[in-house]
Amino acid sequence: MNVVSAGKMADSVAAGLADENETENEDKEREKRLFSGVRKTEEQAAASDLTETLGFYERKAKYKERKSNVSDPSLVRFISAELTRGYFLEHNEAKYTERRERVYTCLRIPKELEKLMMFGFFLCLDVFLYVFTLLPLRVLLALIRLLTLPCCGLSGSRILQPAQVCDVLKGVIMVLCYFMMHYVDYSMMYHMIRGQSVIKLYIIYNMLEVADRLFSSFGQDILDALYWTATEPKERKRAHIGVIPHFFMAVLYVFLHAILIMVQATTLNVAFNSHNKSLLTIMMSNNFVEIKGSVFKKFEKNNLFQMSNSDIKERFTNYTLLLIVCLRNMEQFSWNPDHLWVLFPDVCMVIASETAVDVVKHAFITKFNDITADVYSEYRASLAFDLVSSRQKNAYTDYSDSVSRRMGFIPLPLALLLIRVVTSSVKIQGSLSIVCVVLFYLGMITLKVLNSIVLLGKSCMYVKEANMEEKLFQNPPSAAPSRASSRAHRTKHTREPAGEPAEEGLSASVTTQPSQSDECPAPQLPTSQSDQFLTTPDESEEKSLIQDDTELKHRVPKKDLLEIDRFTICGNRID
Repeated sequence: MNVVSAGKMADSVAAGLADENETENEDKEREKRLFSGVRKTEEQAAASDLTETLGFYERKAKYKERKSNVSDPSLVRFISAELTRGYFLEHNEAKYTERRERVYTCLRIPKELEKLMMFGFFLCLDVFLYVFTLLPLRVLLALIRLLTLPCCGLSGSRILQPAQVCDVLKGVIMVLCYFMMHYVDYSMMYHMIRGQSVIKLYIIYNMLEVADRLFSSFGQDILDALYWTATEPKERKRAHIGVIPHFFMAVLYVFLHAILIMVQATTLNVAFNSHNKSLLTIMMSNNFVEIKGSVFKKFEKNNLFQMSNSDIKERFTNYTLLLIVCLRNMEQFSWNPDHLWVLFPDVCMVIASETAVDVVKHAFITKFNDITADVYSEYRASLAFDLVSSRQKNAYTDYSDSVSRRMGFIPLPLALLLIRVVTSSVKIQGSLSIVCVVLFYLGMITLKVLNSIVLLGKSCMYVKEANMEEKLFQNPPSAAPSRASSRAHRTKHTREPAGEPAEEGLSASVTTQPSQSDECPAPQLPTSQSDQFLTTPDESEEKSLIQDDTELKHRVPKKDLLEIDRFTICGNRID
């Protein structure tokens, strides 16, 4: 009995142990399943958080499946990866959007540039026609005033108004230079230049272009000095060498500049009449060399404005030179219209190359310097502002002079040469010829008036679009005074007693027009910015020099386009 009960007890203990082992095994299997499920969930979540670019996880899964397969070659895997890999451009959307905008800007440049060129061309044409049409009439009115002055008596303190004095000076300069140009033999100059080699002519033409820019820069200063010296109020202290020396300098400048342009026209004429057209090809290739010298340089907004003005002036001058070449050639062939069609392909080739070079140059300059095409609208508005401001009551200069300063285009030498060529090429004989000349003059006056009306309307529209109406009623700007004069002005105010009020004076940045009042303030001679480095400070200015030392080292260029003319230094150079 005891043996049976002991066996039963042993069986029950063994069954209990077996149940416990099965329970433990079930718990372990359950833990394994839970752990594997959590691990798979974590792997799936991590894989879903990452980007699925380049097919990385698909290749990883395939790689795990074929990991044991040793016979798969690595070259095949590399080639298959190269054939199936992908990428998404939207991951760098800003970069590709910027590239697309650059392309659109380059496509807009020809249209915007030609709008500016067309507007500037008609501005130059308006100034050029002014010399032939309205300037003689204004000179005639001034002379009539001088002749009738003893009969009418003095109506004011001035015999002639400042504008009339400037017109008379321009007319006298043109008449004197015209008679001086008769002593220059155009035919001898043509044969002298034609006898030179092609390389010499190419070098001469490049030298003439540089000399033309230098003459334009210094010539406008000579004319401005003459006009101011002749119209400066007499009550002021004399600070000049006299009107007569300035007048002779102006006559000499206009005469020499006219001869320079005549040599340019003669060289171009020789290139047109050469048999193999090699010189014309070399001269046209010079325009493409200009791309190399301009495109791969850093340009700012003001530098591009100067270059645009230079291109406008250059294009108008080239068109005038082509007109002179055609007149000389037509005269040599007895005005045969068939010869005009011979010249027509070469003329079109020169114009097309000039336009193509300007478009390519401006397109790449704006691309490399991140300048938008809308900047040409600002340039056009600045040129329009000059035209509108010259019609104001507080105008301080004639419009022709403002265009000369802005673009470097001086119409007097070019007009003098055209008059010389036309008078030598066209013979006026008989009353019928005189009638034709009068009708032609009336036609030019009509063209000038219509051109001025259209330009004035367009200019008002451009100024209004640019929100520049308020600047029209501001006082005219003056040349920037030197730092020495500004420091002296500050020192003067600091030395005044506290109880005495400071005397009222003119602002350093504003110059009023010469008035007819008896009391005239003492003149302040404007100096250029380059003169600021030539002033020697005294002991009282040492403190101000220390404060201005940083400003002298880091000089900020002019930002306002209205203060930038053709020969203003913007940055480190003049473009």
